[in-house]
Amino acid sequence: MAKESSHRAQAAGAHRVVVIVDENSNPFELGCATEIFGLRRPEIGRDLYDFRLCSPEPSIAMRDGFFTLTGVAGLEAADTADTLIVPNRPDVEVPRRPAVLDAIRRAHARGARLVGFCSGAFTLAEAGVLDGRRATAHWQWAGSFRSRFPAVHLESDVLFVDDGDILTAAGSAAALDLGLHVVRRDHGAEVANSVSRRLVFAAHRDGGQRQFVERPMPHLPDESLAPVLAWAQERLDSPLTIADLARRASVSPATLHRRFRTQLGTTPLMWLTGERLALACRLIERGESRFEVVARLSGLGTATNLRALMRRETGITPSAYKRRFGPEAN
Repeated sequence: MAKESSHRAQAAGAHRVVVIVDENSNPFELGCATEIFGLRRPEIGRDLYDFRLCSPEPSIAMRDGFFTLTGVAGLEAADTADTLIVPNRPDVEVPRRPAVLDAIRRAHARGARLVGFCSGAFTLAEAGVLDGRRATAHWQWAGSFRSRFPAVHLESDVLFVDDGDILTAAGSAAALDLGLHVVRRDHGAEVANSVSRRLVFAAHRDGGQRQFVERPMPHLPDESLAPVLAWAQERLDSPLTIADLARRASVSPATLHRRFRTQLGTTPLMWLTGERLALACRLIERGESRFEVVARLSGLGTATNLRALMRRETGITPSAYKRRFGPEAN
């Protein structure tokens, strides 16, 4: 691996994402960060990020000594990050390296965005940047986290938490959810969907979904939600109800609700609203500036409802979203 451990984004002024890799770091989350932020995107036509790895030592043993990482940039690269992804490791009771904690504090002080995947929340909390803030971590460490860091508002039953300049994800696969959320926040829904297609991963799982999904795949093929989800996605502009979805799936509303909870970790209404909002974002990105039309085509009804949902879910208004992600922004 080259000394810089990065690919230089061709676009001038690209947002720089730096990952700190420390002893016993988990390879999976490192792979997630690399896949989402580090790969070139010829299908999009531009690079999204300037990505690099850094480490406090020239040679770092990854989790359980599976392999050793060498040739990455020194820890000083963390001081150049716009987004800094902190180390996560399974031995959560082991104190983090002081130099790493200092790098995190410096990044936070100068306004960099901080991201922690899985046990990365422990690293952020140990650095002292989570006091009084919302965060999540893997459910199996919730008790330990709360006892060590009582000043942090831990939400142990969600996939990820976006608290503005500090974002945390729960168990391993939630790193992909949070990573795509960051891409969506930075570049819009259309780009995030493109990245998710390349990953062959769901484009959007809301951060408020439960961490613990009882059964990721149904035992019986006829219990799969895939057909009814595809059917609904083609009719988002129609006044679909939960009863309509249940009728299409040939089950009762109660059974449909139970299957959504089991297979997707959310409710039918939350899923439907999320899909409609994602469609609204794509319509705005493609140039539709009449928000009443956006609301109608996405099934959200009125521009007032569109504004309320977008502000709640993205933190910005449709007008601000258009300025940031619409055709004239590129």
